[in-house]
Amino acid sequence: MGGRGVETGDRTAAVRTRLLGPDDWRELRAVRLEALRESPWAFGSTYARESAFTEADWRRRLSAGGATFLAYRDDDPATAVGISGGFFEESTPDTAELVSMWVRPEARGSGVADALVRAVLDWAVARGAARVHLWVTATNERARRFYERLGFVPTDERQPLPSDPTLDEIGMVRPLS
Repeated sequence: MGGRGVETGDRTAAVRTRLLGPDDWRELRAVRLEALRESPWAFGSTYARESAFTEADWRRRLSAGGATFLAYRDDDPATAVGISGGFFEESTPDTAELVSMWVRPEARGSGVADALVRAVLDWAVARGAARVHLWVTATNERARRFYERLGFVPTDERQPLPSDPTLDEIGMVRPLS
């Protein structure tokens, strides 16, 4: 778990992250589907596809060897305000992929995103990764600037967004040391 003080209006609320296990599938499902509805252009999957997942599908996602984190603010500890994940591809065992990054609109700019990325970075370091890679929609300037602030740099990689091939994604990478 990580924690960090952040300004929320006139008070400070700590942000904590929690690594999910297979029994947390209901919570993952709720937050992931909310993210896919709210920001469809930010994900390679779609609400229609994932809303059809069964309990077994969600449990399998949480048992596949990667990591999924939810973020909570102490001013509302029962409500997840963001999600992030990490996994390793067989073809690049020294590179962790940062995926599923999303923060509820009302929590954006409050430090939640920083805590979620930090959780994945810490997870990747603990597993011996040399770098963390991600894909970001090319038109999402706010996200690109956020990742750059955290030390990610664009690569030469470009690909169509799987859920909407009319949009491009760019690769970004951050060395871990």
